[in-house]
Amino acid sequence: MTKGGEHRRISLDDFRHEALGAVASTNSECLARARAGDFGLLWITADSQTSGRGRRGRAWASEPGNLYASLLLIDPAPMERLASLPLAVALAVHAAIRAILPLEALPLEVKWPNDILIGRKKVCGILLEGERVADGRNALVVGIGINICTKPEDTVYPVTSLADQGVSVSAPELFAHLFASMAEILAIWDEGRGIARIVDLWRAVACGIGEKITVNLPDRSISGYFCGIDDKGMLILDRGEEGRMAIAAGDVFFG
Repeated sequence: MTKGGEHRRISLDDFRHEALGAVASTNSECLARARAGDFGLLWITADSQTSGRGRRGRAWASEPGNLYASLLLIDPAPMERLASLPLAVALAVHAAIRAILPLEALPLEVKWPNDILIGRKKVCGILLEGERVADGRNALVVGIGINICTKPEDTVYPVTSLADQGVSVSAPELFAHLFASMAEILAIWDEGRGIARIVDLWRAVACGIGEKITVNLPDRSISGYFCGIDDKGMLILDRGEEGRMAIAAGDVFFG
């Protein structure tokens, strides 16, 4: 952010929060606020969603009791530095869940780029959506759904909930941790200037480095070994004799 012509990092006090009941989608609520001129750093949470959505247009089950939260960011970074934002968001969610998870729990890890796994089962969905609003500003919404007491059925990935892991926590309590951790991580990310630190932190909690994976792209599937991420946050896939390739976006499956 800039203030008085000088760059400054955001802090916890810069964020606002509005808690709602049942909504169609917290992401949609944030985009509506952006169109109405909101200046961003606004969290919207809801008790439930009637039209929650995940990546690639998938429906996101949104029963009461889980956490449904979206953060509105306005002009969060130059376009060339935005690609690392999903890594930062994953770190913030990881930290929030880590804060309430017992030490003896199954491993809490991040699957590229931003799926949060407990014991290799997905516990959180994250969806980033962007839109240029009428006044020329770029609105970006970070949507986060965390399975607290229920989990979706018929998913393409194995899934779990915090209740499955023996954790009893309310959505407001978990959100309080997320509110704090997101402010801390976005300050480190610093509009993309802090990508080196974010990449280091992400690698420390990454899932499956060195393992065989398949990456589903929009037009094909590619298999190889997950070599980690490069300094820009792209996935590095080792395809043996065909060499290594960097992948900017895709769905990762292990094995």
